[in-house]
Amino acid sequence: MIARILFPVLIAIVLSDLYFDVRYLRRRRHLARWKRLLWWVPGGLMALYTLYLGTMHDFVPEDMTLVNTYVVLLGLVVIPKVIAALCSSLGYLWRKMRHKRQNWGNLVAFFLCILNVYILIYGFTIGFRKLDVKHVDLYMADLPKSFEGYRIVQFSDAHVGSFTGWRKALLQRDIDSINSQHADLIAFTGDLQNLQPQELYPVQDMLSSLKAKDGIVSVLGNHDYAEYIEEDPAIEAANCKELIDRQRQWGWTVLLNGHTAVHRGQDSLVLAGEQNLEKPDSANYEKTMQGIAKGAFVVLLQHNPKSWDQYIRPSKRVQLTLSGHVHGGQLSLFGLRPARFKYKEAYGLYEEDGSYLYVTSGIGALLPFRFGATAEIVVITLHQKKS
Repeated sequence: MIARILFPVLIAIVLSDLYFDVRYLRRRRHLARWKRLLWWVPGGLMALYTLYLGTMHDFVPEDMTLVNTYVVLLGLVVIPKVIAALCSSLGYLWRKMRHKRQNWGNLVAFFLCILNVYILIYGFTIGFRKLDVKHVDLYMADLPKSFEGYRIVQFSDAHVGSFTGWRKALLQRDIDSINSQHADLIAFTGDLQNLQPQELYPVQDMLSSLKAKDGIVSVLGNHDYAEYIEEDPAIEAANCKELIDRQRQWGWTVLLNGHTAVHRGQDSLVLAGEQNLEKPDSANYEKTMQGIAKGAFVVLLQHNPKSWDQYIRPSKRVQLTLSGHVHGGQLSLFGLRPARFKYKEAYGLYEEDGSYLYVTSGIGALLPFRFGATAEIVVITLHQKKS
């Protein structure tokens, strides 16, 4: 995980410290050299911490405390320096251009740093504890009559390895909330684990307690393929198989580029499940839809929402697609989600040409942090659209 941002973080640490050293500390000639060196100590320690995590073989260590602590320190030590250096330098340029005496960038930096610390503390405490139960009513012209009022509860991105210690009670709350909806169907759209199926052992009684009239259907997310640990391919394959087998032992129907159906009298609703799009890419839309009659009402589960624009919606064969993966970006500030730079559909309900997509923010995350992107379970009720 840290390896992916190793060099940008190291550059940010060095450049921000260097800016203040050159711009302010060196000008104080009376300042002892050892006092100047003290300024570099926190950044130096963070650089060493970054190198330590960045050179690990696995995506993240088994003990997520190392990563969580690192992110908190990054937010308290590095990011404020980067904000301050950027604002101060821009303010300095503005002051020179406008021939002003005051560097207003320093004042802007002060308030932005306070906001940064608030977001960090709130996100790791109150923000991650919150849960919304969101109700969505969809009106569709081609919904079979017998499925009027059909209730699908979607949850996603459980990342159960993050629900340790006091957070385990949050997962129990989420499971209880799902069951209390008395759903016709529960749909899980991937990322049950962080790294490996051993994370499921302490919470499998909770997960196996999920109940719905027509059962639970699920697909795999990118973290479910056990490719985030550096192991022999045979071990990775065994871990992935164990994850699938355990879900099936709980009574879940795991859809691996396949489909099943539920029936109400003469009417039916097809539940299709495609494997993950992008790395590791096992998605096969043609195989998933093979054998589904044209004109059938199809609800498709795909962990990655990018697939909706790429081929699901253009095919005009799927009425409703359920996705997760993005976690709502985990950060939304004044309605702005940085995740939108990477994902066109980052959160919520989308519709085009009669095809719907719902991207849920999920209930968990690898990093136990949320600000403005509250965890949720989604209750989707299907209705016939009146002509």
